[in-house]
Amino acid sequence: MKGEPLEGADWVYVLDSSALLDDVFSSLTLKRKLEQGLVTVADQRGAVVGRVAKADRVTIQKATDAAAEAAPSWGAYPLDVRIDRLGRLIHQRLSERAEEIAEILVAEGHPLMLAQWQVSGMLECFGSESIAFYRSQMLQEFHRGERRLLVRRQPDGVVCLNPPQNAPLSSALLGVTAVMGGNALIVRAPRSGPLGVMYVMQEIVAPALDEVGAPPGTLNVVCGDPGPMLSAWLASPEVNDIIYFGSSENGTKFEARCVAQGKKPILELAGNDVVTVWKDADLDLAAEALTESFYGSGQLCMIPNQVLVHPDVADELIAALVRKVGHIRPGYPTEPDVLLTPVLRNEKFFTFLGDAVAKGAELACGGHAMQLDESRDPNGIFLEPTVIVVRGLAAAREVDAVQHETFFPLLPIVVAEQAPDEELLERFIDFVNSNAYGLRNSLWAKDAKTVDRFVARVSNGGLLKVNDSHIGFLPCLPTHGGTGLTGGVFGEANYPILRTSHVQGVSISTGSRPRDAVFGAWRTLRDTRNP
Repeated sequence: MKGEPLEGADWVYVLDSSALLDDVFSSLTLKRKLEQGLVTVADQRGAVVGRVAKADRVTIQKATDAAAEAAPSWGAYPLDVRIDRLGRLIHQRLSERAEEIAEILVAEGHPLMLAQWQVSGMLECFGSESIAFYRSQMLQEFHRGERRLLVRRQPDGVVCLNPPQNAPLSSALLGVTAVMGGNALIVRAPRSGPLGVMYVMQEIVAPALDEVGAPPGTLNVVCGDPGPMLSAWLASPEVNDIIYFGSSENGTKFEARCVAQGKKPILELAGNDVVTVWKDADLDLAAEALTESFYGSGQLCMIPNQVLVHPDVADELIAALVRKVGHIRPGYPTEPDVLLTPVLRNEKFFTFLGDAVAKGAELACGGHAMQLDESRDPNGIFLEPTVIVVRGLAAAREVDAVQHETFFPLLPIVVAEQAPDEELLERFIDFVNSNAYGLRNSLWAKDAKTVDRFVARVSNGGLLKVNDSHIGFLPCLPTHGGTGLTGGVFGEANYPILRTSHVQGVSISTGSRPRDAVFGAWRTLRDTRNP
């Protein structure tokens, strides 16, 4: 807070993720006892990875006051400091600490491969190409006679960020681009995974801000429960924007609360991404991309959630996918080839699966809970990667797993009815555009005309990828954000540096005659018509 750490009376403890897999109940019980002060850290050294002070109401208010004090000064810093220098420093520090950050993510329960993927995405977000793109969007300059005309984006002021439980570190770091836009930032480190957020903000971002001379209070990080903190932010007259991650149901309600309190809501909600596979697609590569649906046991918002496939290649695609799914397995986060994570509450998975089968879907693979050793067990904390086949496009959305995001390792493949290709492509495009959610969409096709038509017509979503990984990071392109139930009424691709700023026009003249500015254009028009 204001450049200094604050002690807290209460602590949030992070336990070793491997211990959680060995005994879920005992680990959760230990965490609760530690946080209630019933046992001490000294008695549990092997199980505790770290702890973070829990912020009380006074600390939350101090963070808000510090941000409000810093915002006007920081917002006036030149773009080459806020964007270019700060961005380069963050990228440099991320590169130097990449292995440490991945280790912390693993300690918090992220499989090693997915931890490394997240770090690579952070590096891309602050890479030179992305930094150049951010800079290009913040200021354009024109000249008209004696006037300099500027179209620029100005910071909104104080931005608060409520990251998700499943990827708090990378989401919090994405929010740092709001600081590059000239805002002061308050980040809530979630109680389920506070260590990584605190580490990156304290060891990577804060030193970079100090080096460029940012005022104290430009960055503030507090750990606490979401409900009280969000309510405090909503009630504060000093807060301008709130970046909220959560379910679509809760997020749309929160959006209304923000508007009622005069705050700009920036929503990162559920995704229900569609991957379209056309008849000429490279099916091996397409199937490989579809396995991303099961990364993190489907508990990521940006993964493939449903597949729309041309009937001519459906059986071949399903067979290829089922073969590849067999290599996706559970394990300890430290193991190098593990991609599945525990699903502690799986009731809804079986509800979705039961609904699909009752409505005629076919089970291609999976469908069971399992233990760490892959043995099937109704009490297992892992779920098998599950593929279901839904025959027919017309009634596909009657299946809940197609209509809604599942957030489980459950992938529906919708096989369209036979129809002429031109008609079928139109139906595919309409299906994608009519999705109530709109995070990402993908297409696999080789024919250039098919690709061009699909790209020209698909307006749903914040990101569209063709013949590529669905979740892979790329420079300049957004990682988050979208339309519909993904982003709310104001939803679009989320570049926090842009979403937390607003467009302003500026005219700077050396001294123009006002009457000429008002009436001169008409005189010029008349003179050109009557030379």
